[in-house]
Amino acid sequence: MKLLITLFAILVTFSCCSASCSKDGSSTATQNNENGNNNMSAPHMKITIGKAVFTATLYDNPSAHAFKAMLPMTIDMNELNGNEKYDDLPNTLPAKSTVGGDLKAGDLALYGNKVLVLFYKNFHTSYSYTKLGSVDHPSGLAAALGAGNIVVKFEKN
Repeated sequence: MKLLITLFAILVTFSCCSASCSKDGSSTATQNNENGNNNMSAPHMKITIGKAVFTATLYDNPSAHAFKAMLPMTIDMNELNGNEKYDDLPNTLPAKSTVGGDLKAGDLALYGNKVLVLFYKNFHTSYSYTKLGSVDHPSGLAAALGAGNIVVKFEKN
């Protein structure tokens, strides 16, 4: 009887753990909050580049919340490496950077704790960034940003 009760207790414990963990063993809630990914209720913002308007989803992390609190903001973004635009923000933001890995066109990130970066091409990097969000539909983003420096307006949506 003791063996049966012990086995039942182990089974209940295992099923409770598997219900709250993802395939890699980490809690789904922790993944969503730390990385800011897959948050269906995430806030949106508007990015205006000349006459082109894009919407972006901000992740649920302290850096993205602090960035959103700075909006609206119009900045002159500088060209870098033929794949990104960047500019120094007026204030530092909380940062929790991770190695960039595969970056996608439309990714919005923080380099260090003060440099805003908007990527307009897909590429792989070993640099570390704090992810802030991503453009919902980045088609046309590279054309709108062009080859040189450009003025970009970020607003709450």
